Amino acid sequence: MNSTEPVTDRLATDLDEDVEAALNPGEAEGVFRDSRECASLALIGGAGALLLSPPTPRPKKA
Repeated sequence: MNSTEPVTDRLATDLDEDVEAALNPGEAEGVFRDSRECASLALIGGAGALLLSPPTPRPKKA
């Protein structure tokens, strides 16, 4: 048994975990607001600058 084997195995395991985390990022958690709510928040706290977001896409009714 070589003295570098445990170190190499540990580094390989750490690298595998880092690669898996990079390839499978978790979903971003957040609060999605209606565009009217975004507009009102921008008007209230925007110091006069108007910042609007486009409306979220809605599913089409069949």
